[in-house]
Amino acid sequence: MMDGAYIDGRWRPGTGTRFQNHCPASGDVVWDGQGAGAEQVIEAVASARRALAHWAHLPQGDRTRVLERYADEIAKRTDGIAETVSRDMGKPLWESRSEAATMKAKVAVSIAAQVERAGTRFSKTDFGSSHLTHRPHGVMAVFGPFNFPGHLPNGHIVPALLAGNTCVFKPSELAPGVARLMAEAFEAAGLPEGCLNIVHGARDTGGALLEADINGLLFTGSATTGVYFHRYFAGRPEVILALEMGGNNPLIVWDPADVDAAADIAAQSAFLTTGQRCSCARRIILPEGKWGDEVQDAIVARAEGLAIGAWNEEGVFMGPVVSERAAQNAVEFQDMLIACGGKHLKALERLERGGGFVSAGVVDVTNAVDVPDEELFGPVMQIVRVRTFDDAIMRANATKYGLSGGLISDDDALWVRAHHEMRAGILNRNRPTAGASGNMPFGGPGLSGNFRPGAYYAADYCAWPQASQVSDKAARMGAQGFPK
Repeated sequence: MMDGAYIDGRWRPGTGTRFQNHCPASGDVVWDGQGAGAEQVIEAVASARRALAHWAHLPQGDRTRVLERYADEIAKRTDGIAETVSRDMGKPLWESRSEAATMKAKVAVSIAAQVERAGTRFSKTDFGSSHLTHRPHGVMAVFGPFNFPGHLPNGHIVPALLAGNTCVFKPSELAPGVARLMAEAFEAAGLPEGCLNIVHGARDTGGALLEADINGLLFTGSATTGVYFHRYFAGRPEVILALEMGGNNPLIVWDPADVDAAADIAAQSAFLTTGQRCSCARRIILPEGKWGDEVQDAIVARAEGLAIGAWNEEGVFMGPVVSERAAQNAVEFQDMLIACGGKHLKALERLERGGGFVSAGVVDVTNAVDVPDEELFGPVMQIVRVRTFDDAIMRANATKYGLSGGLISDDDALWVRAHHEMRAGILNRNRPTAGASGNMPFGGPGLSGNFRPGAYYAADYCAWPQASQVSDKAARMGAQGFPK
């Protein structure tokens, strides 16, 4: 039985609902225990509240040094983090190693961002001086997703701690294992007890955390859940919300000279991490005619040739989706596209090895009607054929989301148009939509978030600015009409 709560630097059995997590590649049980009960969640938040006074008042340099040591400790645990992530949610080991490396790199990026975007400023005035400082919000609840169970919550926790906040972290119940390794790394780095507490569990644990005495909620996950959180905290502007909620992302491919390069970029955009990145391309928009046919055929060939296997197999591009339920969801989503009038170009299928294993799917939805504007976390690519570039832009923007998008084209003028007219927070040219830099903001408009982008801009939602005018001595104002 796994421990369900980490409070004040100690793991303890959970008192809440029991849950199991199975490796989607092997079916092995990789986590089994009770989640944190409501009383443990309250205790975790109270512990973080007690730790806040000391941590927030430390000099910035002291907090920074703790986080720098944490980066070193993460590096020591790269292999353990990678294997734990892969066993929990299925991604190939090469990709999980990259996630562990990104967790380490996040610290240096967050330190730079904190200095630039949430640092201090001082200037002399005729009455004394003017100061700009930044203050932490308090206790931050961090809800982690399953697709990057280390990197994405780490991207909230590190800047939050740097700013002087304390955190209560609820990992995804579909990928809970890496949280223990993160706790070990923070302990070894000298993070004071209570600054990071962890509560495992599913919906009941998350609900208890929402109801607790928190000052902020930092979330990465589905639009359905994010919108629920937004409604839950309606009328409570004192609670900071940073919501990253995915997308129904378009990629326009328009007459590049190299058809194979275009097909490579499109396939990687759609199928990386088995389609389980919020920035994956869901809709590939191609021109009608012979050239569009060639790109479409090349994309289908790549979908048919993808190496699919377990996390510990060599030469694998795509692992299973996170669970058997997720695999069935992908099948049902594809069936829905066909029922709306879509046409199979290459069908997604459940594979004989079971678990979360599915093949990649490509569906032409050009003539489909009433296709829902939804994000499916799985390897299903929708292809849309259009007559003109105006039509391509219109179809790209026909979504309530706005996270990522892209253009594959050699034409500079088309890029200028796309750059101005496509509505996406991450917009790439001749690069996969799933690629993003930690040195840039990550987020987008519409249902993709609440205008609180993460990555480099996480510093913005982890602290609030305080502006001060300072004079050493009180002086009479001498204002016109003021009594002398």
